[in-house]
Amino acid sequence: MSEDKIYLEIVTPEGEVLREMVSAIVVPAAMGSMGIMADHAPLVTALDIGVLEYTKADQKYKIAITSGFMEVKDNEVMVLVQAAERPEEIDFERAEKARQRAEARLAQKKVDDIDYIRAQAALERALNRLQFKA
Repeated sequence: MSEDKIYLEIVTPEGEVLREMVSAIVVPAAMGSMGIMADHAPLVTALDIGVLEYTKADQKYKIAITSGFMEVKDNEVMVLVQAAERPEEIDFERAEKARQRAEARLAQKKVDDIDYIRAQAALERALNRLQFKA
C-alpha cells in the first residue's frame, strides 16, 4: 500500500461500485459520523443511510449509500451496502416521487404497521438522494 493511503472498496448486491486508493474516508456509522485514514485500527461497524465521503488527490467525492457494514483492516476498507450511487447516477425525479409516496404513507399514521416502518426507510433513502440535487 502507498504511504498515507487506504484502499476503499464499495460493494452492493449488484456488484462493485468503487475501488480506489484514497487518503481519507468519512462514513455514516450507526453511532455517528466516523473518519478513517491510513493505519486505522481494525474495525467492523454498521453503517446508516447517508453520505460516504472520500478524498483522493486533494479532491473530495461523495456517494449516497444505504445501510450496511464496513470493515477496516490493514489499510483496506470494505463497504458492503444495499445501494450506493454517485451524484451523477441519481434519478432525482424518481427520488422525489419516492419521497412523496413515503410521506403520503406516513401521513396515515399507522405506527404499528410494517408499511409505516417501510415508508420511514423509503423516506430516509429518498431524502439522502435528494440532498445531492444542485
